Amino acid sequence: MTQAKLTKNRISKKAGSFTESVIREMTREAVKYDAVNLGQGFPDFAAPEDIKQKAMEAISEDHNQYAITWGVKSFRDAIVKKTKWFLDLDIDAETEITVTCGSTEGMIAGMMATVDTDEEVVIFEPFYENYAPDAILSDAKPVYVPLYRGENGWRFEPDELRDAFNKKTKAIIICNPNNPTGKVFNRKELEFIADLCREFDALCFTDEIYEHIIYDAVQSSRFKVQSSDLASQLTADHRLQTTHISMAQIEGMRERTIVVNSLSKTFSVTGWRVGYCIAPPDITSAIRKVHDFLTVGAANPLQHAGAYALNLPESYYTDLQKEYQRKRDFIVPVLRDAGFKCDSPEGAYYVMSDISNFGFEDDVEFTKYLIREIGVAVVPGSSFYHDKNSGKNQVRFCFCKKDETLEAAAERLQKLKAKV
Repeated sequence: MTQAKLTKNRISKKAGSFTESVIREMTREAVKYDAVNLGQGFPDFAAPEDIKQKAMEAISEDHNQYAITWGVKSFRDAIVKKTKWFLDLDIDAETEITVTCGSTEGMIAGMMATVDTDEEVVIFEPFYENYAPDAILSDAKPVYVPLYRGENGWRFEPDELRDAFNKKTKAIIICNPNNPTGKVFNRKELEFIADLCREFDALCFTDEIYEHIIYDAVQSSRFKVQSSDLASQLTADHRLQTTHISMAQIEGMRERTIVVNSLSKTFSVTGWRVGYCIAPPDITSAIRKVHDFLTVGAANPLQHAGAYALNLPESYYTDLQKEYQRKRDFIVPVLRDAGFKCDSPEGAYYVMSDISNFGFEDDVEFTKYLIREIGVAVVPGSSFYHDKNSGKNQVRFCFCKKDETLEAAAERLQKLKAKV
């Protein structure tokens, strides 16, 4: 029997450089220990009945074969219409939209379409766990810039962000509203980032799936900052920011922004995996080529239902925001009362919480205890940092859950008081 002359790695260096999703692992742990799942960010309540009905009708009408690779025409037209009334941006359905298998595929397709080997991608941290692997899979080098939690909410240091940019910088990734911190980037911050993108000829990937989940200002007194410090100036008007601003709306950024979005969070259909990218024509052409060979296309009948969803009246989005604000205003006092240090998020449906009061070695040990002994699943904060020590005193809660789910979690979390 011939023996191999060479021994080769069976696993690629890329795959070996990151782990499986910690967020989705927490859901498996929640199921194993029958814990209330406030970890993974999916609603446990039903999607709107009329949207589900449109999906069933599309299947019955036999929209079951391949759609146009870059998206069903009616869905792309609905994206155009919705983007016009919401962001006041005119986009072309034929040359500037690619429908993808969720925003997850939209981000990696966009990066693989634009980023070359050894170029750098700037990522704010804590970050949604997909962003660093996306950069690695695109052969890019991720460069991390910290967000700091302070009296003015989460903010970045302008000098640190500027230092992250150089001639190798190809792009920056922004999640706005932010997962996991709940930060909403205001116009001054976006303009500062835009200036850097123009100066260094960099692109901006902006993940906007939480665009309709932005809350009324809370604790407004904490924003009364009067300082000549640039960082304070950038965050001073945060109390005014209660509507979404897209980077594509900032002067000079329309031609260098890739907007990544999805039906998932706004319409509570995370399992549908229907997302889209909005980008200038040359970048869209490249994204479509990558997308075609990654997944061919998103589910045809669900795109037809998506066209209906995007044509819902503005009142739908108002009601969505009010409902999530109500849930936020329930869970934050619960967490504080149980001993967590946390602020009310400005957007999205997550609460990043400090666990230093509880005396555990790190976030992983605390998370195991919380799941197995208290019966509540969360995500360890270290999964949102490249240096795991930076998140060892943090965990992330999500509150996109039924009232009874949040109430059950609140009851179980009362048992933590004894450890404070």
